[in-house]
Amino acid sequence: MTLETPPSTPHALDALYADRAIAVVRVPVIPDPVELCRALAAGGIRSVEFTFTTPGVEALIRAAADAIGDHGAVIGAGTVVDRDTAQRAVDSGAQFLVTPGLSEEVAEVATAAGIPFLLGAMTPSEVMRAASLGSHAVKIFPAAAMGPGFLKDLKGPFPGLRLVPSGGLHAGNAREYIQAGAAAVTAGSSVVGAADVAAADWAGVTERATAFTTAALLP
Repeated sequence: MTLETPPSTPHALDALYADRAIAVVRVPVIPDPVELCRALAAGGIRSVEFTFTTPGVEALIRAAADAIGDHGAVIGAGTVVDRDTAQRAVDSGAQFLVTPGLSEEVAEVATAAGIPFLLGAMTPSEVMRAASLGSHAVKIFPAAAMGPGFLKDLKGPFPGLRLVPSGGLHAGNAREYIQAGAAAVTAGSSVVGAADVAAADWAGVTERATAFTTAALLP
């Protein structure tokens, strides 16, 4: 039996598959989540993952989700580790969920809510388990610890799976992961830096998002 990503693309992940990039927002303070989403979307990254390591993240997700028509981004919740966190993310309006590792509980909550999810994995066994739980794409984390060659190796036995490397990617190496077969790449602190977000430097965020997408995706 060949493992494959679910054939129908969930609407909430259309932007991710089209842009081939997702912003992971892991910062302590976000003064304006709506403007942050607008800045990222302007730079070509319309999928925004607010992580549960940020204090008060549920209110931030809700504010961003309520303004989707204004900023053009798709709002997800990251670092979702258990049933309770998953349900809180769903109740806050998250359109997709992302986990750092395998979690059957998160898969169950997301499936019941009818929203897509990306389970985290590293080993081939974990990738297989994530796919069997219905993960719409599989997050390979921490990707930089193994490098793009590892991702290419994973694509060998799993050609039908969408793999999204995360952790340690930046404008200087993201293209290598795309060339290795990544369905999308993650932009973290190199694009969404804590100091820039705290200072509401939205022009700077857009500039770095543009630089990331240009370096990773353009010929």
